[in-house]
Amino acid sequence: MHWYQKSIRLPVLKRGFHLITDLILAELPELENINVGLAHIFIRHTSASLTLNEDADPTVRHDFESHFNKMVPENAPYYRHNSEGPDDMPAHLKASLLGSSVTVPITNGQLNLGTWQGIYLCEHRDQATRRWLVITLQGK
Repeated sequence: MHWYQKSIRLPVLKRGFHLITDLILAELPELENINVGLAHIFIRHTSASLTLNEDADPTVRHDFESHFNKMVPENAPYYRHNSEGPDDMPAHLKASLLGSSVTVPITNGQLNLGTWQGIYLCEHRDQATRRWLVITLQGK
């Protein structure tokens, strides 16, 4: 059984839903050493999240952003946590709804994603910073 763990820093990405599968793969040459295993990808932030979804049609990313902005609006009168601006509390809520990690099977040295699946960084802040991921690979 092999275990690998590394932290990678993503570039600054604007608010929205961004495919990061290729960025992750570029940082994981260790994948080729695993025939059967799991990749656990965790984001070390409370105002951004990760998810798996459609990677072919860019309108999906736009629709995600539109839906989450309607579902979790800014400037709701009942938000108390707004010290960093009107997107502060909504960003935390969106991150909790989507989650801080994804786990993907590894098969024959590759992420075993579906034909139309990709890994998304869901950036919920207007003034985003570079985000850190911790990636743990396990397998044989």
